[in-house]
This record gives sequence, structure tokens and C-alpha cells, in this order.
Amino acid sequence: MFETIQGEGSFTGMPAIFIRLQGCPVGCPWCDTKHTWEINPEREQSVQQVLVKQAPDDSWFSETADGILRLFATQGYLAKHVVITGGEPAMYDLRPLTSVLIDAGYSVQIETSGTFEILVDDKTWVTLSPKVNMQGGYEIVDQALARADEIKHPIAMLKHVEELDALLARPATNPAAQIFLQPISQQKRATDLAVATCIQRNWRLSLQTHKYIGIE
Repeated sequence: MFETIQGEGSFTGMPAIFIRLQGCPVGCPWCDTKHTWEINPEREQSVQQVLVKQAPDDSWFSETADGILRLFATQGYLAKHVVITGGEPAMYDLRPLTSVLIDAGYSVQIETSGTFEILVDDKTWVTLSPKVNMQGGYEIVDQALARADEIKHPIAMLKHVEELDALLARPATNPAAQIFLQPISQQKRATDLAVATCIQRNWRLSLQTHKYIGIE
């Protein structure tokens, strides 16, 4: 859990508290948070140990929704926007946590691969970053497509645009969802393709600006 600036999608540039949940079976080969994939009971540590670590690793802590809210005050966090990410956060029932945060005056966003049903407070902003044909073998579920407020699709080649077209054609997909293309790993070829496609389709470009400016 840490405070930073949201670097992607529709909330780019907004100060945010990130809650990164442990565990993800999706298996994206280019994932930049592979340390979150496994939930190893032996790696559970205290809140204090995890919050002060200086580099990403697979250690994690457990806390209640009310306890997380109290930690915001203890840590002196100033941001009023909360991003719940992972791992794959939709593996969990997040209705208690999201409701506690929203009732306390925070705006809340979840970032999900769309491979699990999304259980959140109705006021939660859902960022769907669909992971298609990953090694975990999970499909994008209709409920996630219907619940998405924005679809932020990672691309590196034309087939990824075609995969997005197929998702947008599914009857369940929210027609009002904002559409973003995000180049994978800041590759020039991927960025050029994303820019050209966004102009052609009148979609929006999402760059991982936190990586360009060197923050978490």
C-alpha cells in the first residue's frame, strides 16, 4: 500500500492511494508485478514490515476494511482517490472495503483483468484491462464487460486491437465505457500502433506515465 500519482487511464495525474492485493492466476507474460502472483503463507508479514519495504517482493499483510482506513490516517496519506489493484483484485469480494472507503469520502477505482466477477460498491469506478488468451486460460466474463466504466486495453500488435474489437462486439459490453489503448512496456512499435489506432477510432491513448517519470 502506497501513495503516488495514478499514471494510467482516465484518472492519469490524480494523487492516489494504491492498495495492491496479492494473488493472480491469469499469467500475463509481460506482467510487471509478477511478485504478486503467489499467495505464500510463509511470506505474510506485519503491516509495518510491508509498508516500509524499499523494493517489490512477494511479502504481504492482512487487514480488515476498517483497519485499512485507519492505516490511511496513520500513514498520513493525503490523496482522496483509492486504486485497488493487484495481482487480480476481483478474486476477492471487495464490497466491504469499497463501501467503507466510499462512505469515508474517498473515490475508489478497481483495476481488473475481467476474468472474475467484480464484487464492489456500486459507486466504484471499474477499469477493465482485459487479458485475452493468457497462459492461465481464463476468459473475460460478461459481468466484467457490463460493469466496466473504462476499458484500458494493452496492445503490442494488430491482433491485440482485433481482440479488443471482439470484446466490444459482445452484447454484454457497456456501450458507454471509455476506450483506451495502452502500449505494452512502452515499446515504440506498440506506441505507434496505439497512436494511429486511437486517431482512426477516436479512442484515447493511455501511457504509463509513472514509468516515464520514475515513480511507483
